[in-house]
Parts: sequence; structure tokens; C-alpha cells
Amino acid sequence: MGRMPTINAKVMINFLNHLGFVQVRQKGSHKFFRHNDGRTATVLDHPSEDLGRGITSKIFKDKEDFLKWQSK
Repeated sequence: MGRMPTINAKVMINFLNHLGFVQVRQKGSHKFFRHNDGRTATVLDHPSEDLGRGITSKIFKDKEDFLKWQSK
């Protein structure tokens, strides 16, 4: 499998919502998400910038799920 694609915050937020995460708060451009099972994620929401591959891979472990979801 290749490298994780570069994506923007809007795509990441949509994917987190698809997985069952809900936004619990926001401080500035940082949006904080929580899942029912206790997992959390923070997304830096700058509309004109892409998220780095490092932060993207830290948010979720299984990139195969993301790539399947993205291809829909």
C-alpha cells in the first residue's frame, strides 16, 4: 500500500463523523472530537491548508478504511 494521501481538514472531519466521532468543543482553529469508545482526535481546521501526512496517520491507524471511504 502506498503513502497516506494529503487531505484537508474538511475531508478528515467528514471521515471522523463517518466513523462515529462527534465534535465536543473547539478552541480557535482546533476542533476536538470524541468517540463513544473513548478515542479522541484533534483536527487543526485551516480551510486553505492541507493536513500533513504525519498528523493524518496519527489520527487513524488503518489507512485502508480511509482509502475505501474516500473512493466512494
